Amino acid sequence: MNLAFDPLIALGVVFATATTDAAYVFFNAAVVARRRVRAANWSGIWYLLSAFAVISYTEHAIYVVFAALGSWIGAFLSVTWLVRSPHPVR
Repeated sequence: MNLAFDPLIALGVVFATATTDAAYVFFNAAVVARRRVRAANWSGIWYLLSAFAVISYTEHAIYVVFAALGSWIGAFLSVTWLVRSPHPVR
């Protein structure tokens, strides 16, 4: 197992997974609201964003830690935004 890592890649993985999880939360909100086009758009965005993180942590296992951190941040912030939003996602 290679434990050497690049801090910029690590930050990129955190950002990519945070954004991916935010897209996943918004995708689920759109599905619950039965907004087909919005759900389909978020689904496509979700898969595009996940590519960078997956490629990074399959090349170097240490990036899984940064992926988990980004995932937590993205879910936490996006659910916080949804709860505080004056208008529900439509």
